[in-house]
Amino acid sequence: MLIVKKFGGSSVANKERVFNVAKKIIKDYEAGHQVVVVLSAQGDTTDDLIEKAKEYNPKPSKREMDMLLTTGEQQSVALMAMALESLGYPAVSLNAFQVGINTTSVYSNSRLKRIDSERINAELDRKNIVVVAGFQGVNRFDDFTTLGRGGSDTTAVALAAALNADKCEIYTDVDGVYTADPRVVADAKKLEEITYDEMLELATLGAKVLHNRSVELAKKYNVDLVVRSSLNDTEGTVVKEECKMEKMLVSGVVADKNTARIAVVGLKDEPGKAFQLFSLMSKHNINVDIILQSIGRDGTKDISFTVAEDNVDEAVEIIQSKMDKLTAQRVEFAKDVCKVSIVGAGMQSNAGVATMMFEALYDAGINIHMISTSEIKITVLIEEKYAKEAVNVIHEAFKLGE
Repeated sequence: MLIVKKFGGSSVANKERVFNVAKKIIKDYEAGHQVVVVLSAQGDTTDDLIEKAKEYNPKPSKREMDMLLTTGEQQSVALMAMALESLGYPAVSLNAFQVGINTTSVYSNSRLKRIDSERINAELDRKNIVVVAGFQGVNRFDDFTTLGRGGSDTTAVALAAALNADKCEIYTDVDGVYTADPRVVADAKKLEEITYDEMLELATLGAKVLHNRSVELAKKYNVDLVVRSSLNDTEGTVVKEECKMEKMLVSGVVADKNTARIAVVGLKDEPGKAFQLFSLMSKHNINVDIILQSIGRDGTKDISFTVAEDNVDEAVEIIQSKMDKLTAQRVEFAKDVCKVSIVGAGMQSNAGVATMMFEALYDAGINIHMISTSEIKITVLIEEKYAKEAVNVIHEAFKLGE
């Protein structure tokens, strides 16, 4: 059996945890399995490197940031290989260039194009445990690129797909996927299983358990995916196409504080203005989420939308530079907002789910600014200060702790 195991930064944060992870790897190797391990940078290494970069240049280029940040994972994998060797097990560490993880040319948020499996298979044939640097790839210029925060999950799933692995295990500091963040909701319940679609929505909407692109890949290539804890041996949550258990109405509640709202006010009310605005965002690789357009008045209209808080300053700057072309009066933005969402495949066949959510927020005196819905999710935009309360009252309304 070929198993891909991914460990996050907190799982390998120090020497003690590295050796703890090494024992988990050895257990599978001793059982006769081939093991490929994907690691994130240790602990707060990535954040520390970002701060270090700012000491030298407050606005460093994305290319140089990728050159710097990829050193975090290379340090992780080398130390893990050394730890495994010290315990008497053959291991080899590889970075993205050595594996052949090819990506698009976009720096800081690159997408995978293909993975060469030849080097890894050769190392596995030599009975080595292969330890691969997550979060990174190489573009057509032979430059290092990064896959965005949480990208090591995507590396692991992509390797599992490329190698036809029997299983892909994502280890984190929680022991599975919960109905809500257990640090925020006291009676949050661990799910035994969840569908790819539900997990994808939760990941996209702010759940930190899995990187959303990793779930997309797992669904596309039908990768057997399990989320479990690196700190204990409890069974995790299986992410798969269909769940046998009777479908819960709502599987989870999630809050995303990395959100900002932008309002473009006084756009000329004529065809093509929305296209002009959002093609600008697309051209600069800025993802837009909830969109709200007002009814036209006095020949003008307003368009509000949300972006990740990390992108708001750049987005506003871009819009302001094109105000004449957009024929807009002004642009406003707010960072003190938060998206709160419910996700569940059970919504498709049940009316009144939105009403229950809105009633819970109304009873708590929480005002809704924007709403977005799909077949299996409902998202509202509220003030950030109400995030924790909102998640708790919604979790309670749907009795998810029972």
